[in-house]
Amino acid sequence: MPAPLVAQIPADAPTRTSAPPPAPAPKKNEAAGHSVTLPNRAQTARLALGDKPLLARALAFSMKHGASDVHVHCGVPIMARIHGRLFPMKGGKVVHAKDAMRMVAQILTDEQWEVLGTNGQLDFAYALDGLGRFRVNAFRQLRGMDIVFRIIPPGTPTLARLNLPASLEQLTEHRTGLVLCTGPAGCGKSATMSALINALHASRAEHILTVENPIENVFGKGRCMINQREVGMHTTSFSRALRAALREDPDVIVITELRDRETIQLALTAAETGHLVLGTLHTGSAASTISRLVNTFPAEEQGHIRTMVSDSLRAVVSQVLVPKADGKGRIPAIELLIVTNAVSNLIRDDKPHQLPSLMVTGRSLGMVTLDDSLERLVSEGEISNEDALKVCTQKDRFGGKG
Repeated sequence: MPAPLVAQIPADAPTRTSAPPPAPAPKKNEAAGHSVTLPNRAQTARLALGDKPLLARALAFSMKHGASDVHVHCGVPIMARIHGRLFPMKGGKVVHAKDAMRMVAQILTDEQWEVLGTNGQLDFAYALDGLGRFRVNAFRQLRGMDIVFRIIPPGTPTLARLNLPASLEQLTEHRTGLVLCTGPAGCGKSATMSALINALHASRAEHILTVENPIENVFGKGRCMINQREVGMHTTSFSRALRAALREDPDVIVITELRDRETIQLALTAAETGHLVLGTLHTGSAASTISRLVNTFPAEEQGHIRTMVSDSLRAVVSQVLVPKADGKGRIPAIELLIVTNAVSNLIRDDKPHQLPSLMVTGRSLGMVTLDDSLERLVSEGEISNEDALKVCTQKDRFGGKG
């Protein structure tokens, strides 16, 4: 791994030199299925006050060395994901079940602790003074309690800071319709969407309403009024928040996860009724995004949904992160579908497989294929041809065998 990864945890950091006795098995609540009764949160948190500084040090080291995620798993040292690969913290001790339980207890409220016991997992945001914000998932597993921290980069996300083409700012010129940011987990979709929100915040005087799980970037002063709602804290679900949003006079609605049929239906309805809707999906291309939107619904409804998508969709940005040639981080390669009349017709006629060809002929309109983006990054020396080959769609363009 690159040298930084192996940051040494200070010798004075509290660690255990011998394994503690195993954590007592929580009592199972038969009526609640997977629900368990966790130990008292406050008492658990007080048992090892030194664990919180240790966690803070691990997070600080990981941020310093460019990590995207920090993993606290029972049975192994604290791990950091740097440039897509997991590495153990050098000198770190194995995390035992009680240690992990205490770390979780120290960063949760009593209400969150109860939800974790009931559901077995919990998404939440965590802010550490002087360090930054994190998107966190805590979950129970075979060996105990685990925690994964997604680092939210400090500062205001902008297209330039994210190494995204300035042409994406044209997406903020739409007043109505649906704009989607898509890609695999950890590809930077949320950051791209935050950059688009900041572009809106700088250029419009409107009401932006976000529904997030959890809230990641907190937006500061600008021209817009921005209200941010967190699922589980300010509302019980994405769908409930979206139904309410239509009565809250927003100009722009941001949905961080189009995860189910009802949420997609409400997003399409909001886009049709005069709002600009920004959302994310875990899909790998523009064509697969269209298929996902439509195939979420029963066959008898898909014709109607295709019509809604063809009328309301404005653009799809799909992205992947590729290692930089200098080994210092990763850079996004994007695919940009601009919805024209021809694109709308293909969606309505259920021919998403023809979209890649249409995107090639639509370059003059601002469309970008993934291979176009990769080719540019290779020519500029940002990424290697070998890494481009790993994610491209037409291998012959990069000297590979089709």
